Amino acid sequence: MPESPDQLKRMIVSAMNAQETESARVSKLLHDQVGQVLSAVGLHMDVLKLDFKAAVPEIVERVNEIQKILDTAVQQVRSLSYDLNPSIVERAGFQAALDRLAGKYRAQFGGTLRFSFDPVVRPSLEIGNICYKIADLALDNAVRHANAKKIEVAVKATARMYVMEITDDGCGFDHGESSEHTPGLGLLLIDHYAAQSPVRVDLQSKVGQGTVLKALWTAEKAVIRGKSRSDD
Repeated sequence: MPESPDQLKRMIVSAMNAQETESARVSKLLHDQVGQVLSAVGLHMDVLKLDFKAAVPEIVERVNEIQKILDTAVQQVRSLSYDLNPSIVERAGFQAALDRLAGKYRAQFGGTLRFSFDPVVRPSLEIGNICYKIADLALDNAVRHANAKKIEVAVKATARMYVMEITDDGCGFDHGESSEHTPGLGLLLIDHYAAQSPVRVDLQSKVGQGTVLKALWTAEKAVIRGKSRSDD
C-alpha cells in the first residue's frame, strides 16, 4: 500500500533533519580543521621565503604562486563550509543568505535569475529560516523542472504583510491535480515547513503559464512607504 502524503512528509523530514546534522558536522570540519590547516601552510610559506630568499632569490616568485593557489583553496573551503551550514540565516542574515542562494542557483541556470530585497523586511530568525528553506526548494524546482527562461525572487513589504515571491515563466503545472495525486517532493516539504510556522504559502501555477509561489507572514509593524509604525 503506498504511503500517504503525511507519512511521506514524516519520512522525508526525518531524512532532511539527518542531512542537516551531517552538513553541520562537515561544515565545522571544513572551517575549523581544513581551513585552518591551509592557512597555517600559507604562513609557513612566508617563513620559507624569509629563510631562503637571500640564497635562492627565485624562490620568492615560486612561493608567491603557491600562496595564491592556497588562498584560492582557503576561499573555496570557507565558501563550501558557509553553504553547508544549516544556520546560514542566523550567521549571515536573511537578505545575505537569500542572495547567496540566488547566486548558487544562478550558476546552475541557463536563463536569467533576478533577486530583489526590500531592506525594510526583517523577519524573525524562525521565519527567516523557514522562508530560506522554502526558497531553496522553490528555486530547485524552477531550475530543474520548469524549463524556464526567467526566474525572479523578490522580498517586499505591503501595508501589513511581508512577502517572498518566487516567479518563473516555465511550463507550469495543474496545481489542482495535487488533491488527486501525490504532490512532488518539493511541494510536500514546502507545505510541511509552512505548517510549522506563521508563514502562509500561496501557490499559483498553470500549464504553459509559469508558476508563482508566495510566502507571506504578518509584519510585526505596519509598513508604509518604506517606513514603519506601530500597529493600531
